[in-house]
Amino acid sequence: MEELKDLKARLAMNRDGGAVKLNAEQKKEAFAFAEGYKKFLDAAKTEREAVSTAIEMAKERGFVEFIPGNKYVPGDKVYYNNRGKALILCVMGNDPLTKGVSIMAAHVDSPRLDLKPNPLYEDGKIALFKTHYYGGIRKYQWPSIPLALHGVIVRADGSKLTISIGENPEDPVFYVTDLLPHLGAEQSKRSLADGIRGEELNVVVGSLPYEGDLTGADSIKMNILKLLNEQYGLVESDFLSAELEVVPADKARDVGFDRSLIAAHGQDDRVCGYTAMMATLDMEEIPTKTCVTILCDKEEIGSEGNTGFQSSYLPYFIDDLAEPYGIKGRKVLSASQCLSADVGAAFDPTFASVYDPKNSCYINGGVCIVKYTGARGKSGSNDASAEYMGYIRRMLDENEVVWQFGELGAVDAGGGGTVACYIANMDVDTVDLGVPVLTMHAPLELTSKIDVFCTYKAFYTFAMRKADFNKL
Repeated sequence: MEELKDLKARLAMNRDGGAVKLNAEQKKEAFAFAEGYKKFLDAAKTEREAVSTAIEMAKERGFVEFIPGNKYVPGDKVYYNNRGKALILCVMGNDPLTKGVSIMAAHVDSPRLDLKPNPLYEDGKIALFKTHYYGGIRKYQWPSIPLALHGVIVRADGSKLTISIGENPEDPVFYVTDLLPHLGAEQSKRSLADGIRGEELNVVVGSLPYEGDLTGADSIKMNILKLLNEQYGLVESDFLSAELEVVPADKARDVGFDRSLIAAHGQDDRVCGYTAMMATLDMEEIPTKTCVTILCDKEEIGSEGNTGFQSSYLPYFIDDLAEPYGIKGRKVLSASQCLSADVGAAFDPTFASVYDPKNSCYINGGVCIVKYTGARGKSGSNDASAEYMGYIRRMLDENEVVWQFGELGAVDAGGGGTVACYIANMDVDTVDLGVPVLTMHAPLELTSKIDVFCTYKAFYTFAMRKADFNKL
């Protein structure tokens, strides 16, 4: 037995997670780190709010706006704001740019309900907003919960209005209705995916008629327009030039008697956005390599558009950063490495059949490395090389970062992707690394405070690394 025990200790993989490997002081540090993270989640319910909040935090740490053509020296800290919906933070390192940069790329958009361009209507003596869901939601999860409205409106005169309604205790909230069970027999025959349909995700915004007139056409809609005009100076056509998002009104909350978990909206992927950002902001020494941290938009709908990662703003930024030194941006990217900072699917014992338990990540298991994502036959995936996987695991082990590995789920159960493939397409060595999440894409998602902290430590280790990765 002793020989077998010794053999197991030497040769078998130890899958004990952070809940076992972290000591009491480290767990206390993890719980303290989670308090700042929860505040960020409450302040950043949308990609615009995440970027604006991150910029304010970066400015407090000495970051200044990036100016193309400027030569920057080791220790300089700059940021590039892409249209208020994507952000690049950069800390110049001691190594020349010819040796590449350390890239950490997270996204800060999340599944939600967007208002349609012409949303406001009245029906059945109720005023409602029409919505178009954004990203991969399970539509049945969105009725019957308190909702908030966030976003920007550009009025006809060009002035911009930023709104956030439903977050403060004195604010009203909004609501998507569902059928009462007494009348839901036919609805109950629908499939789960069809239980609530896209055109049924209509948000209740009011019920009182204009000036008490119960018979006038659209009198309730007109009362809402009157209130919007009085409070915000809006007219109905202003909705055409607006980006308004409906999100859960809940604040980030602790879960469980032991307060070990966090429930909040948008943790996919603001949890990796926050941890990567804080690893960048917390640098007390000049890094060996220049560190480039990206908070991008539109990942949930395929990274499209000029703020998504299929855009060219990252290579353009690298071009502008390298040009004053007479270096081609593509040479910098080809020598660079990236952590695609995105969440993984945490094993859920209630729905165990869609996971491979031997190749899943677990709550409290530490930061999760995902060699490839994609669907079924790895479609749409970046598949990290053995050499780069070996480098990352060695780096984490040498710095005592608790890590685990996993896939999104069982091979034929479904699948999904990240921004990793788009970064790898720039000739950058890339692997996915992030926090395991329960109830991913639900209005409220669950993460472990220990996993959040381990992910922060992984990003900080990567950003400050001294050992180089040489392509073979």
